Amino acid sequence: MFVSKPKGHVMLKSRKSLVAASLIAALGFATPSAAATFDGDWNVQINSSNAACSSGASVSIGINNGQVASNSATVTASGRVAEAGAIHVTLASGMKRAVGSGVLTATSGSGTWRAALCSGTWTAQRL
Repeated sequence: MFVSKPKGHVMLKSRKSLVAASLIAALGFATPSAAATFDGDWNVQINSSNAACSSGASVSIGINNGQVASNSATVTASGRVAEAGAIHVTLASGMKRAVGSGVLTATSGSGTWRAALCSGTWTAQRL
């Protein structure tokens, strides 16, 4: 038996594809050699501004040639760091997904993040 998906599902997929393509294009401005200044392992502390959402989680990420990746089996990370330290990252764990942005210095960083129902701030320390 054929079950059709609601039309909104197609629109949502198209919108997600468009957003993803826009993010990829916008983040492509980082030059690998300049962004490599931030290469290494980082510990990111995540705090929520909403009491109903969990706060205080810590995530380990790695940066290589300006590309962000996860150092965890339970959380995937992707994104880019620009030469001036501007960072845009997406974290995902199962069905949960959050998008963050901020600025890194040589040894630390900070910024904001948002997810479907929660938002907050993050701080990072280079390991």
